[in-house]
Amino acid sequence: MSAVEITRAPRAITGEPKTTILVDHTHCGRHVTGIERITLELFSADALSPLPVEIVRSSGVPDMIFRQSIALPLRLLRDRNAILLCPGFPPSPLATAFGARVLPYIHDVFLITRWQDLNPRAKIYMAAPFRLALKKLPRFLVNSQTTRDEVRRFCRPDADISLYRPAVRNVFGLAVGDRAARINEAGKLRLVALGTVEPRKNLLAAAAILTALRARHFPEATLDIVGRFGWGEDSRILQATPGVTMHGYQEMATVRAIVESADALIATSHDEGLGLPLLEAQYAGLPVIASDIAVFREVLGDCGLLIDTTDATSSADRIAAMTAVSGWRAQQVQAAGANLDRWMSAARADHGSAVDLIGRLARRDGLQTC
Repeated sequence: MSAVEITRAPRAITGEPKTTILVDHTHCGRHVTGIERITLELFSADALSPLPVEIVRSSGVPDMIFRQSIALPLRLLRDRNAILLCPGFPPSPLATAFGARVLPYIHDVFLITRWQDLNPRAKIYMAAPFRLALKKLPRFLVNSQTTRDEVRRFCRPDADISLYRPAVRNVFGLAVGDRAARINEAGKLRLVALGTVEPRKNLLAAAAILTALRARHFPEATLDIVGRFGWGEDSRILQATPGVTMHGYQEMATVRAIVESADALIATSHDEGLGLPLLEAQYAGLPVIASDIAVFREVLGDCGLLIDTTDATSSADRIAAMTAVSGWRAQQVQAAGANLDRWMSAARADHGSAVDLIGRLARRDGLQTC
């Protein structure tokens, strides 16, 4: 069994006794997708500086299960001054037993609300611990106002739920380039979707909208889907849909090329805890076409085209109308930049509050302890 890999922040918090802040990175593997990226960016030693943190990693799935289920709870038992941050997987039942010394970061509540969309591993390993943690723990960090509202439905009445919205880094190195000046090509419209292909992402709705676009407005319209092939039958159906290209998981340079060449990002999820790709695509000035759901309204603010994903024909007509407006590309570039500024301002404020909260939790400064 490999040793725990530790990264320490450069300075310690003041006050005695000295507290160890354990941060569970055991779920972070070779492929960095949404949850892993948030963990690495919001819960790294640098992000939590000046707090003294220990980053706990694993060497594979069996090692991850051991550390989450056994090793981390044992560490909390042996070190009464240690606290545990869980930014990825829910804390194990043994960890949850340590109450206020455990602080989860909640990305969404789909382990409870969208059971039908979970893969077997999530149902077996994650769902029950998640429900227990929501019921028992006194404090949570969450990624959006929408997630905060959802967590409130399931947690104990006196739980404290604090926003820690992620700053959106330009992870793909996107650039606006000549987007604002591009000329519409007759019959062509290139859409892109980002994310794991699984039922909750509802990419079959995006394919249906593409089919309607090709029948009514853009006979050469295409949809590029970038993301791991997950579970369910969606991948097989999408591969057989005219105009759809399934790229699978790709390196950053390839994603950048696909996104920058697209005319719009489309996100047709049934539900999301945040929807990070919507914001990330805006670094390319990309207009966003998205399901009319609460979290996408929160993320997009005053920009974006919100659609009814159950009505492919109406959605296709609205997309065509958006692209028929004179100067629409330049308008969308400007709106994307303004929305990123809005989100980043909120994320900066949240970061300071979250670091302060974790520091007070480590020092036990006026925080409930049961």
